[in-house]
Amino acid sequence: MQIIKSNKTQFEYDIQAILKSFYPEWEPHMLAPDSHIRDRRILEGEPVMELYFGETEVTLKMLVVLPRLSLEKGLHNFEKEHGESEEAGKLYTWHPAESEGTPAYKNGFKKFFYSALCQATGRTLPWGNLTGIRPTKIAMTMMEQGKSKEEINAYLREMHLVSEEKTKLAIEIAEREQEILSVLHYENGYSLYVGIPFCPTTCLYCSFTSYPISAWKKRVGEYLSALGREIEETARLFQDKILDTVYIGGGTPTSLSAEQLEWLLKKLKDCFDFSTVQEFTVEAGRADSITEEKLRVLYENGVTRISVNPQTMKQETLDLIGRRHTVEQVEEAFRLARRVGFTNINMDMILGLPGETAADVVHTIETIQALAPDELTVHSLAVKRASKLGRWIEENGVTAYNNTDEIMEIAARGAADMGMMPYYLYRQKNMSGNFENVGYAKEEKYGIYNILINEEKQTILALGAGAITKGVFSDDRIERCENVKDVGQYIERIDEMIERKRRLL
Repeated sequence: MQIIKSNKTQFEYDIQAILKSFYPEWEPHMLAPDSHIRDRRILEGEPVMELYFGETEVTLKMLVVLPRLSLEKGLHNFEKEHGESEEAGKLYTWHPAESEGTPAYKNGFKKFFYSALCQATGRTLPWGNLTGIRPTKIAMTMMEQGKSKEEINAYLREMHLVSEEKTKLAIEIAEREQEILSVLHYENGYSLYVGIPFCPTTCLYCSFTSYPISAWKKRVGEYLSALGREIEETARLFQDKILDTVYIGGGTPTSLSAEQLEWLLKKLKDCFDFSTVQEFTVEAGRADSITEEKLRVLYENGVTRISVNPQTMKQETLDLIGRRHTVEQVEEAFRLARRVGFTNINMDMILGLPGETAADVVHTIETIQALAPDELTVHSLAVKRASKLGRWIEENGVTAYNNTDEIMEIAARGAADMGMMPYYLYRQKNMSGNFENVGYAKEEKYGIYNILINEEKQTILALGAGAITKGVFSDDRIERCENVKDVGQYIERIDEMIERKRRLL
């Protein structure tokens, strides 16, 4: 637990987010005179830094020697490089030209705080001081305001200290997103998400709403019954709107039996008007949940896009992260999907998995290339509080996982060699290497829903346990409506979930 002592509690989220960009394993806490803190560890702990907000200047004092970040050994190696560490007591000062309480003051502070950490740690981060998860949204919004690429470039580079490479990537993707989304119905359209919160097993890194299917087998019928009611009632709310895309995710939707999948797909088509749907995606995801019968049910019911997600093609890593299938099963599941008739198949991979090296990533990319998918989604490992991974790192040491520019480049090059282009991008908290998740696809194979969920350009009606509906309104408001995550609670409180949507929409 790392404590930042301050005379004010302002910018707490940004301070924590920037610190965790450098050190994902840290648990930073602000301690100020007006803090409402009961945890004695914070109240009695030793601060690592001290922030003072004055009328004419802001000072940041390093009270300890911050761990240097070794490029050679990966971002998360806390071994100090000899002769390069800043001494404890180092003072950094900022004289703001902006008035306190303005957006410019906040941006100026973030730039100052990030720059001080760069000096103290000897490392810059690819996305600079950006703490939000959607860098492309900044670029797209500026494009809509009539800003040139040069102006967007200057803003990201100068205000947020984003690297030249990532700035170029954000602008390129924003341009492509605008073109892809130009065919959608913004004013009177929407997209539909349906969550199936069951998986064969729970992966080490997973923080999604997911329950082992074996333990819930007797209640899956109850869940589908509740979901069916939510489908019926919310379809009436949207009967005068145009449905553009449908996405069934989870969990792993193909954890359901073929009969249950058939029922769900027919229920959706009976209640919603699919005549305008441009994309219908189902995450097949886990190879150990895929059968020919299930794939045929999906294909014959009009599903146009699926995911078969290996995450890695290294068997030892698959075993470690709890994916109870083999590399050979992944390859067979993919080929089976092709034989059934699917012409748009995505594969996911995760960079920075425990113990994986650049050579392992090369092997995964080469194995995926041999299968020739239509899309490749490259995730940079994010350490989530709700996952088992945080505990695993504590037990095995902070050097147990890492991600680097070299590894990211291997994946980007591999996608390009398959004729794919980057088309959407988002970031998560506590990502390995402070990098990003990027979706690559061949032309005309882009996942439209993936862009929509990140750019928040259209209302997304989300059904099922843990699903979050986003209402995008004409006055630029975005309001959210969450379903409870617990499956049992979702079943029992389904009327409440439906009523929440009525109030929002």
